[in-house]
Amino acid sequence: MTHNPDTPRTTESGFPVKPVYGPGDLACWDPEERLGEPGGYPFTRGVYPTMYTGRPWTMRQYAGFGTAAESNARYRQLIAHGSHGLSVAFDLPTQMGYDSDAPLARGEVGKVGVAIDSLDDMRVLFRDIPLDRVSTSMTINAPAALLLLLYQLVGEEQGVSARQLTGTIQNDVLKEYIARGTYIFPPGPTLRLTADIFRYCRSEIPRWNTISISGYHMAEAGASPAQEIAFTLSNGIAYVRTALAAGMAVDELAPRLSFFFVSRTTLLEEVAKFRAARRIWARVMREEFGAKDPKSQMLRFHTQTAGVQLTAQQPEVNLVRVTVQALAAVLGGTQSLHTNSYDEAIALPTDKAARLALRTQQVLAQETDVTAIVDPFAGSYAVESLTDAMEASAVELMNRVEDLGGAVAAIEHGFQKGEIERNAYRIAQETDSGERVVVGVNRYRLDEEEPYQPLRVDPAIEARQQQRLAELRDRRDGRAVRSALDALREAASGTANVLPPMKEALRARATVGEVCGALREVWGSYEPTETL
Repeated sequence: MTHNPDTPRTTESGFPVKPVYGPGDLACWDPEERLGEPGGYPFTRGVYPTMYTGRPWTMRQYAGFGTAAESNARYRQLIAHGSHGLSVAFDLPTQMGYDSDAPLARGEVGKVGVAIDSLDDMRVLFRDIPLDRVSTSMTINAPAALLLLLYQLVGEEQGVSARQLTGTIQNDVLKEYIARGTYIFPPGPTLRLTADIFRYCRSEIPRWNTISISGYHMAEAGASPAQEIAFTLSNGIAYVRTALAAGMAVDELAPRLSFFFVSRTTLLEEVAKFRAARRIWARVMREEFGAKDPKSQMLRFHTQTAGVQLTAQQPEVNLVRVTVQALAAVLGGTQSLHTNSYDEAIALPTDKAARLALRTQQVLAQETDVTAIVDPFAGSYAVESLTDAMEASAVELMNRVEDLGGAVAAIEHGFQKGEIERNAYRIAQETDSGERVVVGVNRYRLDEEEPYQPLRVDPAIEARQQQRLAELRDRRDGRAVRSALDALREAASGTANVLPPMKEALRARATVGEVCGALREVWGSYEPTETL
């Protein structure tokens, strides 16, 4: 949102903002068609009739760093402080399918998340955490199948049936090609693996959410709110088409889909974004895919406050930003929420910062009245007008994606990436010129920043993790590992579901890097398309 008083105000998506809205802004507007009732089509007002009046949203805190033991300690601490669910961050080598001793992993082990190389690490990560009573979200994409299977194996060791496991794997690789970059395989094999996960979970882990289709990372890369929901929903359409082509029925697949969005400080536009996204998805699922089950038409989503808007300058101001962003997510009807810690622009969150982030959600849920009313902005001339504008802009972008042949073809043309990069450049220009105010950065600066002691990851972690890998390879049955990896290659070369042989390879103590390496041999690696 621009703030210069000499220029007209616009939203992040570029819509003009009027000082006053009235009935004329909703001309020819049918409340029944556009709004409906909470919990009913088109779900503009929320996916459940009672929303937070019965119970608040799920409070998740995204965490993971260093070794599995260190992350396990943080998880148990968050649970003790009242977190309802876990959200696991993995380090970059794990996300890219490399072991901690791979040359490409050097300097990155345990830095932006926890290092997981094998079943041994996964067992330590969830030690003393009962998997039948905790819902776990895992931010993992290209190797999502591996981490899910490792989680299932740990559950089996705890005596927990796979049918009791609840949680989500992000498993949204299409957005990696667009914005984030932690892809491994080309789009074709990637979508085949996604379909295999859908089928596997349908029969083996039926309560698991098999994908969290993400706009968050596109927003972090510079996407506007309209671009965020347009490209996210287009990816969602691609995943549904893939599953249907693999023989699944829409009403058995769609209820397990979930989404992941950012929440910025532009509160009113964010509320409108969430409401527009629900309405678009409900219409697509009913009209394009013929979904009959209302649960198939619901857009259920997790929200994370906007890390890209946090500043290293005057980091305590981020507490205010995160509170406003969290409020926007709640007023927009999120199903679960992660609040960023105020020091994340500097380093990994300290224990105190992580606790304050969770307390922010608890204050909103327990000390305010936002949980007393379902969709309190319904009927607001301003919000309904912004919702309509957001919907129209997003649908226009989605149509452009379809004109290129769908999400995958548009990715191969570099369309989404190019659109996001142009918007990111616009934001940078506005910030540099001062047209876009960032408190503490280009206005209200301090001559000297107060000292701050960030959390640092011990660099010796990499050597210790490499030693664990060496010991693992010494004590495991190497012949069994080779045989299991051969079976995985054979499945990947044909049409069989790759998850059962993948699970057996992991059970035999094959590492994440070895399993991904076996698939690379068959499927190859993705080379991105450069945009102009």
